[in-house]
Amino acid sequence: MKNILIPTTLKDDTICAVKAAVNQAKDSACEIILLMAAETPDSFSSSFYLREMKTGLTISQEEVLETCRYIVEHTPNCKIKVHNQYGLSSPIFKRVIDHFSVKLVILTNSYKNETKRIYQYLIQLAGNQKCPILHLGNENLKEDFTKALYIENGRANMHVKDVQQFLNENFSYEIVSQTSKIDDDYDNLAPYLSEAISKYDIDLLVETRKGEKIKFKKNKKENINEKLGLPILSLYEEMA
Repeated sequence: MKNILIPTTLKDDTICAVKAAVNQAKDSACEIILLMAAETPDSFSSSFYLREMKTGLTISQEEVLETCRYIVEHTPNCKIKVHNQYGLSSPIFKRVIDHFSVKLVILTNSYKNETKRIYQYLIQLAGNQKCPILHLGNENLKEDFTKALYIENGRANMHVKDVQQFLNENFSYEIVSQTSKIDDDYDNLAPYLSEAISKYDIDLLVETRKGEKIKFKKNKKENINEKLGLPILSLYEEMA
C-alpha cells in the first residue's frame, strides 16, 4: 500500500494534489491522508479548549473536500481520510508519518504560501523526514509525469544512476537531462533550462535534500520549481 500525506487548508489546489496522489498510486492500494494542522488552544479552560477545537469548515472548504472524496471514491483501490492534528513537534509529526506508513508527501503552492507559523513549521518538519516530497508546480498539472530533469547537488555523494534506480523502484519517471544546482546563477541559466525542458518535453524536476535546522525566515526564498512552474520531487539523500 502506497499511503500519501497531503497537508492542506482545503484550498482549490488540494484537488490537484489528490489527483496527483491518485496517479502516483497507479493500480496499487492507496490511502490518501488529508492532514489539517492547527495550533493547540492556549487555555486552562477545558470548555474553551474543546470549543476552539470544533471550528467547522467554510462552504468553500466543504466543496473542496467533497470533490476530493468524489475523486477517490471513483478510483479503484484508493481510500481517503481527514486527520486533524492539534499541535506539532518533530516527534509528533514523525509518529504521524509512521502511523499512516506514509510513502510520499505532496505539498501544494497554497499551503507553502500560508503565513501561519504552524503551516511553515510543518513544511520544515516534512523536509526532515526521509520520505519523498512532491512539490506541485504553479502551472496546470499534467495527469502524469514521465520525463524528469535532475538537479544535481554538487555536495551530495550521489550519482544520477542511484537516483534513477530509486525512481525505477518507487515511481515511473525517467531522467532525460540533468544540471548542477543553479540557485545562485538562475538568471544566466534560465534560457538553457527552458530550452532543455522544451526539447526533452520535461514535466518534472528531481532534486535531493538533507535535513536542516528548523528556521523561520521573514523573507521566503522562491524555489526553482516556482520559477519554472514545474513540479519537483525532492528525495532525502539517505533514501536515494
